[in-house]
Amino acid sequence: MTAPLRIDNRTARRLWLDVTGLGPTPTGPLDVLGMIRRLGFVQIDTIRNVTRAHNHILWSRNQNYREGMLWPLLGRDRAIFEHFTHDASLLPMEVLPYWQRQFDRLGAKARRAAWFQSGLAQAEIASIRARIETEGPLSTHAFETKAKSREMWARPPHKKALDQMWYAGDLATCYRENFVKFYNLPERVFPAPLRDAHPDPDAVDWLCRAALDRLGFATPGEVQRFWAAMDASETRDWVSHATDLVPVEVESADRRWTAALAPADIEARLAHAPTPSTRLRLLNPFDPAIRDRVRLERLFGFAYRNEMFVPPDQRRWGYYVYPLLEGDRFVGRIELKADRGKGQMRVTGFWAEPSIRWGAARYDRLDAELARFARLAGVTEILWEVATARA
Repeated sequence: MTAPLRIDNRTARRLWLDVTGLGPTPTGPLDVLGMIRRLGFVQIDTIRNVTRAHNHILWSRNQNYREGMLWPLLGRDRAIFEHFTHDASLLPMEVLPYWQRQFDRLGAKARRAAWFQSGLAQAEIASIRARIETEGPLSTHAFETKAKSREMWARPPHKKALDQMWYAGDLATCYRENFVKFYNLPERVFPAPLRDAHPDPDAVDWLCRAALDRLGFATPGEVQRFWAAMDASETRDWVSHATDLVPVEVESADRRWTAALAPADIEARLAHAPTPSTRLRLLNPFDPAIRDRVRLERLFGFAYRNEMFVPPDQRRWGYYVYPLLEGDRFVGRIELKADRGKGQMRVTGFWAEPSIRWGAARYDRLDAELARFARLAGVTEILWEVATARA
């Protein structure tokens, strides 16, 4: 039996940053759809701390990107669609035939809820469908049902019904306006050839291969978690039947080795992955490169968690904290808050990573990145409200 291919830690980091689009300097011709296809999907988020997560994620890969450039791909071009991976996300439209299983999985989960099982949902769903058929796209604001009591409803009935229909693919996001989601019937949103395709019996194979392609190398658990559209047993079964996968061992930041799998062309990928840009980069908490916190810590020795929903007195770092990537290592983290009305971005927290020396040159690189990020948000003044060891 052939021994697994060994990938040392620096090489693993180089490949991972390359496949997530963070290897090269983030400049050059802008291809928003191409970036989304390369990543597989982009998570969208309601919080606009400085800019919303989806804008930041795309800007990190090409700083010619500006806020709102992705929405025509959804509402005008029908080149992407919105659904649920780990959270609400935008996916390339060509994924739709393989996504029927996710509509089925999440729709079935929603139907198991007590409210749906009680039968109270049916009239609400029928009413919503009838209104959209007649009136066209509607947002949640078009419906005025209210919770009868805090005990009976966790959310208003119309929101429960809209959620169930959206999860099941019985409604689709047709566009967003000021980030408000507008729903329409799927036959009015999804291109007919993709919408009418029968659920692909090889969807698990396609999704697993697409995940591995975007991970470069991965454990079965990492493959399964990429789309969050299959369970662990389905992934294990895929691994057991896929005969062209390459077994590898990947060195972690603490010099341990982890068994993993890679695509058949892994050696060519390793040979062609470029050395990462030395630019200091500010990453979003929802960035795909750091979404899997276990993988992040294993590869980079960087422990990170999102503390937005952690009580303030239990936070180690802060509310909205951005990792700082320089080359192939994380050198610190920073907490920012923008006030667009005042044209300001405030630095409210800063933490250097242990063993990383922050001299004048590194602070200068951080200042340059902060200035670029501020321009994305349309603010001009950067205020440091914390002391640093700036030389």
